Amino acid sequence: MPESRKIVIDTDPGQDDAVAILVALASPELEVLGITAVAGNVPLTLTEKNARKICELAGRPEVKVFAGATHPMVRSLVTAENVHGKTGLNGPELPEPEMALQAQHAVDFILETLMREESGSVTLCALGPLTNIALALEREPKIVPRIREIVLMGGGFFEGGNVTPAAEFNIHVDPHAADVVLRAGIPTVMIPLDCTHKALTTSKRVEAFRKLGTRPGVATAEMLEFFERFDENKYGTDGGPLHDPCVIAYLLKPELFSGRHINVTVEIASELTMGMTVADWWGVCDRPKNVTYMRDVDHEGLFGLLVERIGRL
Repeated sequence: MPESRKIVIDTDPGQDDAVAILVALASPELEVLGITAVAGNVPLTLTEKNARKICELAGRPEVKVFAGATHPMVRSLVTAENVHGKTGLNGPELPEPEMALQAQHAVDFILETLMREESGSVTLCALGPLTNIALALEREPKIVPRIREIVLMGGGFFEGGNVTPAAEFNIHVDPHAADVVLRAGIPTVMIPLDCTHKALTTSKRVEAFRKLGTRPGVATAEMLEFFERFDENKYGTDGGPLHDPCVIAYLLKPELFSGRHINVTVEIASELTMGMTVADWWGVCDRPKNVTYMRDVDHEGLFGLLVERIGRL
């Protein structure tokens, strides 16, 4: 078997973040060096706790979890309890975690890991606002050439936004951090709403997780049932989009996704369109191409992969 790919998961769990973490921990192709929590879907005190709950659900209490930024770089924190519930992980009954939170700050862990591991060997998987990663880049620019790539869930162009008409939640929460990351010159894959809105958790797909009959499988079904009700009401669909697991699925099976290498710029000046990801899909400007922007996903293949992986836990 080829050497496993080293990743750091930066996250704000969130039910869909939780599914992404479970899939990563179930996949031998990925070596999870650590999980860094950021404020986003819910405040940091809950996101770091939720990350630990998920590690324990996966039977992986040895995975190191670090707490990072409590608030965005410039703006006040906006959270999404209306989508994810008061805990961020409403749905299943998950016990309080027994594993300890690491004492080190998430940003310090990211910097130390990138400087220690072989240059070009570590991929950053960003499932939430990009605050921790931007703070690391601002503190130590030497990490830029050492990052293999950043794969992030965020943004939207053809679909517009999901928290304002123009902006997707992860980018909207900390647009200044997203701006720092996208201007850093790091190979970046962006999986936006244009892609994730094609990956719906239909009732049949949720049932496939439940039928696994395992604790992680049943908990995944319960999380998705809670999480999808918001988007079902909003979009009138059977199921809601499954955003963050697309990041991990992309690392495991990039052939499930298709897109283009384009320029993406983040709006940080206008209140009306704050956090909008302006994607130059048609190549009409001369700004340098900085993002591989995914627009399509083989949704059957995606859910097949997710069920198969969570079935291994």
